[in-house]
Amino acid sequence: MSDKDKDIDTETGIETTGHEWDGIKELNNPLPRWWLWCFYLTIIWGIGYVIAYPAWPVVNGATKGLLGYSTRGEVQREIDAYATQNAELTEALATVDLASLADNDELNRFAVAGGGAVFRAHCSQCHGSGAAGAKGYPNLLDDDWLWGGELTEIAYTIRHGIRNETDDNARYSQMPAFGDMLEPEEIDQLVHKVLALSGAEHDAQMAGAGDALYADNCSSCHGEAGLGDRELGAPNLTDAIWLYGGDAESLHDTITYSRFGVMPPWGPRLSDAEVNAVAAYVHQLGGGE
Repeated sequence: MSDKDKDIDTETGIETTGHEWDGIKELNNPLPRWWLWCFYLTIIWGIGYVIAYPAWPVVNGATKGLLGYSTRGEVQREIDAYATQNAELTEALATVDLASLADNDELNRFAVAGGGAVFRAHCSQCHGSGAAGAKGYPNLLDDDWLWGGELTEIAYTIRHGIRNETDDNARYSQMPAFGDMLEPEEIDQLVHKVLALSGAEHDAQMAGAGDALYADNCSSCHGEAGLGDRELGAPNLTDAIWLYGGDAESLHDTITYSRFGVMPPWGPRLSDAEVNAVAAYVHQLGGGE
């Protein structure tokens, strides 16, 4: 472009870019020299970075870089360092008699701290971050345990799970679906019988009519007084703690269709030390016996 074709701003005598907004023209001032040098340096630094460090994604990872640096490797080194530092405690925790864990203050504190991390990583998704549970997922803070709340019993449940098909030693119980065996009116009577056992509002006449039905169909597992049986995993029906709800509608669904909650076995995925640690953590939350 010849000088005569250039658009020169009359006020400053500087060439414009040709852009104009509402009569305001943009001057084609050169960029500050310090800015240009910074820009060139960032380009050089970027090229050096992708050569020295992992950068470009490929099919099975990323380019390694000349320095061979890895954030995963750095984290693993830290994990290995702590594992080496705590190796003696970890070994002791893996073989400890859980009934006597509380007698060893240092090991107990180590177990609870480590168990908290295991719980947050593997258990909180179902039982909640605070272990308060949800509908269908037991509250681990109370003192109501289907299979027992002593340390050894909690560890067994964690290791083998409940009603799963992958561990032959899993806790197992199954409530029949009485909707296939009883008439709707009989189920209603059983609902009011269970409400009466728990001290909830109920129809006394229907509850009385449900006495014989309860004795014939429910007492063998839940007991004549409805106190449950931990050997069978049968819940106590006399308290106000309900895994699936204690209102009439929820009880009607439970009796009609049954419930069949499943917990996976964590023994294959956690070490013995981790199982014992998370058992200790759960036990000390407030509901452990």
